[in-house]
Amino acid sequence: MAKDSSDLFGALFDPPSLVRSVPVLVPMPAPGPYSYSVPEDMVVEPGSVVQVPLGPRQVIGVVWDDGDASKVDPKKLRPITKTFDCPALKPEMRRFVDWVSAYTLSPPGLVARMALRAPAAFDPEPMIEGLRLTEGRPERLTPARERVMELAAEGHGWTKSGLAHAAGVSTSVVDGLVKQGVFETIFLPAPPVVAEPDPDYVEPRLEGPQKQAASEILDDVKKGTFAVSLIDGVTGSGKTEVYFEAVAETLRQGKQVLILLPEIALTAAFLDRFHDRFGSRPAEWHSDLSPRMREKVWRQAVTGEVKVVAGARSALFLPFDNLGLIIVDEEHDPAYKQEDRVFYNARDMAVVRARIADFPVVLVSATPSVESQVNGSSGRYNTIHLHTRFGDAAMPDLHLVDMRRHPPERGGFLSPVLLRGIGKTIEKGEQALLFLNRRGYAPLTLCRVCGHRFQCPQCSSWLVEHRFRNQLQCHQCGHNEPTPDHCPECGTFDHLVACGPGVERIAEEAEKHFPEARTIVLSSDLMGVKRLRLELEAIVKGEADIVIGTQLVAKGHNFPLMTLVGIVDADLGLANGDPRAAERTFQLLSQVTGRAGRTGLKSHGLLQTYQPQHPVMQAIVSGDASAFYEREIVEREKAMLPPFGRLASVIISADSRAEAETHARGLRAAAPQATGIMLLGPAEAPLALIRGRYRFRLLVHGRRNSDMQSFLRTLLTNGPKERGSIHVQLDIDPQSFL
Repeated sequence: MAKDSSDLFGALFDPPSLVRSVPVLVPMPAPGPYSYSVPEDMVVEPGSVVQVPLGPRQVIGVVWDDGDASKVDPKKLRPITKTFDCPALKPEMRRFVDWVSAYTLSPPGLVARMALRAPAAFDPEPMIEGLRLTEGRPERLTPARERVMELAAEGHGWTKSGLAHAAGVSTSVVDGLVKQGVFETIFLPAPPVVAEPDPDYVEPRLEGPQKQAASEILDDVKKGTFAVSLIDGVTGSGKTEVYFEAVAETLRQGKQVLILLPEIALTAAFLDRFHDRFGSRPAEWHSDLSPRMREKVWRQAVTGEVKVVAGARSALFLPFDNLGLIIVDEEHDPAYKQEDRVFYNARDMAVVRARIADFPVVLVSATPSVESQVNGSSGRYNTIHLHTRFGDAAMPDLHLVDMRRHPPERGGFLSPVLLRGIGKTIEKGEQALLFLNRRGYAPLTLCRVCGHRFQCPQCSSWLVEHRFRNQLQCHQCGHNEPTPDHCPECGTFDHLVACGPGVERIAEEAEKHFPEARTIVLSSDLMGVKRLRLELEAIVKGEADIVIGTQLVAKGHNFPLMTLVGIVDADLGLANGDPRAAERTFQLLSQVTGRAGRTGLKSHGLLQTYQPQHPVMQAIVSGDASAFYEREIVEREKAMLPPFGRLASVIISADSRAEAETHARGLRAAAPQATGIMLLGPAEAPLALIRGRYRFRLLVHGRRNSDMQSFLRTLLTNGPKERGSIHVQLDIDPQSFL
């Protein structure tokens, strides 16, 4: 092993006559850091962001705490090319990278790369040109010029556009004063991406239950040490306002806050609520950010200028200067699981990051995950319950619509019961939401003559018809083609039929029954983020009567006039072998029906189902969430499924089916004997072909205390090596079984 951190610091400050060497972690799938020499005139420390040669390229790296630098002759090493003028990654951030790497069995360089996502931000932002008032005076003093000079009289520097805007004049007025020597040019630091939030901007509006909940969380925040709180509150119970008080207290302590949201690009309403409470918006971090804004946010987070970041799961790897609190909103949401390169669950890793750096974390949900429920009941988490809605608003009255007794008309998907409910809602000037978690017009298109089904040429999935765009599209790889007018198999025209409904088809049916109603379809594939935000604003303003949407309508939106929620196919999520199917269905349907009646109006929810006696359906309409969780927890414990057991998935993919299967069987044969661990498979994945690659799976099932990582390391070491097109991916704690 290389030197520890103290030895390394000593080596870094050896006399200049000695050639020094340090380990550098580079963002590539290597098993550990590489050794580099440090030029005599260069000063580095663990965490320093540097540029190093790697083969013929120059790459970004981080000076690390561990490696084989001490055992290599520094004179034989290639030197570090450059150090960047940005703060070093703190020890707790480096420990977090190492922990995630060890737990997920991912190369540490790939984990570190997630913390170094904005290379252009490693050097300080360039100064910007500004203006400062001089002793000069203009030849003629107009009212506009006088306003500009009064603003600038305090001696602060201004940008030209900022000064003109503040004075309410055009920039030409400022230009005229510059020409007459009234202002001189200076250089100013780049402005912050957002204004600093004020924890005392407004007095919080909290009622009895919310005050009690906030008090419990504030106790942990004031201590400033590791603790996990779970806010379990019904939809509309004021959970956001409660954790805002934890945010405010952390800001008063001079620390930074990270708020994780499952769909940050869809949460304009959250950003507005934050602004209303703190006087400014948080900085955003998600995939829709422009590269320039991403660089600014990264730089100002690492320097401490940005106090609050609201972001998607990748924001967890921002190297904050002084992070003091993490909030994980909608902690149950599957969107927190990343299933690409490094497989990790941001909710679980948020708890780990808080534990390493010793600060509190708050998990928030109206329908917590079974794992969090168990952690709460065992005392590992402090569970805070909010059983009633804020302002005494009532929960919607929920009813099951038995589709066997109230079937839709031929060719339709909306029962007469639901149609009557929609009609009554529109008559009252209120809004109805129809929910179906299926994009497009129809999930399958086939020929009525020969039975040909349209399938993706690269995946084992059907092509989904998107009638609004006149396309057939694969939702796995993105392949699309124009919707044909004849069958490619038998050549018959006008005999292609759409099977099953998507949201576009439900919109078509709703417009047929309610032609005068204003209808909006909300689906992630129909619009960009900006248009989606405009549509959401229109709904809030009452500019729509019927809203048809996929799961994105379930996440935190507040629609004041929404009084009816209709679930088109409540059974949809139960129709697969996922061990979390019941939990996911319960969570999703509870979240969707919770969109109704949030402002106190009498509201209803109608769930169309062919399985009205199913425990999930009964739990939702009865409002007895605790009974559902108790039953689900007992079933998990019997089967030793998480959180009472552990799972890991090994996905083997290749260009040919035979290659993938042979490699999978080779890994199975190399599995070590381990007490309490069972290896299942190999078997073809349910989605056996994705993007032209054939997929097999091994499933590792173990007891809660099983050393899953050691088992998998031995399996990969003893098994056949990846050659040719073979690729092996490990997924610890899998959330998807497709």
